[in-house]
Amino acid sequence: VCIHRVRSCSGIRFIKSKYVCVFDKSALKFSHQQRLFRTSAVSRGQIVQFKLSDIGEGITEVTVKEWYIKEGDSVSQFDSICEVQSDKASVTITSRYDGIIRKLHYNLDEIAFVGKPLVDIEIDASKGVAPEEDVVETPPMSHEEHTHQEIKGHKTLATPAVRRLAMENNIKLSEVIGTGKDNRILKEDILNYLAKQTGAILPPSPKAEIVPPLPKSETVPAAPKDRARKIPVPVSRPIVFSGKDKTEPITGFHKAMVKTMSAALKIPHFGYCDEIDLTQLVQLREELKPIAQIRGVKLSFMPFFIKAASLGLLQYPILNASLDESCQNVTYKASHNIGVAMDTEQGLIVPNVKNVQVCSVFEIASELNRLQSLGSAGQLGTNDLSGGTFTLSNIGTIGGTYAKPVILPPEVAIGALGKIQVLPRFNGKGEVFKAQIMNVSWSADHRIIDGATMARFSNLWKSYLENPASMLLDLK
Repeated sequence: VCIHRVRSCSGIRFIKSKYVCVFDKSALKFSHQQRLFRTSAVSRGQIVQFKLSDIGEGITEVTVKEWYIKEGDSVSQFDSICEVQSDKASVTITSRYDGIIRKLHYNLDEIAFVGKPLVDIEIDASKGVAPEEDVVETPPMSHEEHTHQEIKGHKTLATPAVRRLAMENNIKLSEVIGTGKDNRILKEDILNYLAKQTGAILPPSPKAEIVPPLPKSETVPAAPKDRARKIPVPVSRPIVFSGKDKTEPITGFHKAMVKTMSAALKIPHFGYCDEIDLTQLVQLREELKPIAQIRGVKLSFMPFFIKAASLGLLQYPILNASLDESCQNVTYKASHNIGVAMDTEQGLIVPNVKNVQVCSVFEIASELNRLQSLGSAGQLGTNDLSGGTFTLSNIGTIGGTYAKPVILPPEVAIGALGKIQVLPRFNGKGEVFKAQIMNVSWSADHRIIDGATMARFSNLWKSYLENPASMLLDLK
C-alpha cells in the first residue's frame, strides 16, 4: 500500500520520492481523512455563511417577516433574500454572493441576531470569498440620494437587480416610468429607456412648478358644508373564545414601545393645555386643497401644524434640544426633524419630516404623503424613523380632545392634537359665532424647560395657526 505525496506524519521521515511504503496506521488514517475532506469540498463548492451584519441604530436583533428564497434556489448579487423587522423599521436584506441557497437558519417570525448566520450559500470556490457583509436595500440616505429615489412624492419601486442595472448604466430611476404593478420599474423599462423607445421623464419637481390659481368659478366654496355626524363603527373581527390564557412574546414595534416608554418615565413631565381657533385655517386649507391636488399631493392640516411648530422652535430652541444621560449638557439641534405619530397595523410608529425649517408647507405635505404610504405598507426605513427632535401626535384623527402625551427620549417636548370641533364662541363685540376649535396638550421635560417657556411657545404656535397669513412674515 502506498501513500501519494505524504507531507508529514508521525513515525516516518521526510522524503522527496513520489511514493513511500514505510508508514504506520496513524499516518494512513490521517492522510486518508485529509483527502476525503478536500475531495468533498471541491465537489460541492464552497459553503459561505451569510451573516446578518449591523443594520445601525444600535439594533441587535430582528424578526424575520418574509423569506424571498428557499433552500435550493439560485441567487445573484443584490437579489432579495428576506425582509426583517427591527423595533424601529422594516429592512430588506439582499445577497452579496452568486450561488445556491443551502440552508435557512430561521423560520418566519423567529428572532435573528446581528453577527449570526442568516443563510448558507454555496458559491463557486474558484471565485473566492469576499469579506462577509450584508447588503441592505434601505440604508440611511443623504438628501441627494433621497431626491434621487423620491421625485414629486412618488416612490420609486424597483428590485435590487433593476437598481443595479440602472446604476451600472448611470440611469436615474426617477426618470424612468415603470410598467409593472404599482408603477414598478422592470428590467425591460431600463432597457427600453436605454434604447430611447418607451422611456419617459417625469414632470418637473413641484419645487419649480408654478400652478396658477383656479378661476373663481372653479374654486371650492370657502365655507365648508355641514357634514353629518360620523358614528364610529366597530371593526368586525371573528371572536374566538378558547377559555385558556394565551402568552405571546413582545416583538417588533411593540418591543420598541416598551423600551422607549420605560426610558421616558424617568423624565419628570409637566403638561400644558390650550384651545386653538382654526376658523381661518380651515378656510385657507379649503382654498389650497385643489391646487395641491393638481400637483398630486393631499393637503391636510398637519403640514400647517408642523410648519408653525418649526417657526416657534426658531424662537424657543430649548424645545428642540436633548439632554445627556448625566444631565450635564444640553445639545441644541440645528435641524427641525419633527415626528408625526402614526397608528398602523404594526403598532405605533413615529416617522419624522427632516429639516422642516427649510421646507415649505407644500413640501411638508408631500413628505407626509410619502411617510403615510410607507407606514401603511409597513415599509418605513430606519432613516425615516430615526433622528427626530420634536413630535406632534394627532389623536384627533381617531377622537378625543385632550391627552397626556409621553415624551420620546432623547427629545424634550411633545404635543397631542385633539379633534376639530364646531363650537360657539364670542367675538370682540360679544356676538356668538361658529368657530372651528381644536385642543392641544403639551408635555415637556421639566428638568430643562419651565412652564413659562412652554406657554410662550404654545401662544406663538397658536397665533400662527389662528392667523395663518402671519406665517408669511417668518417663512424662509
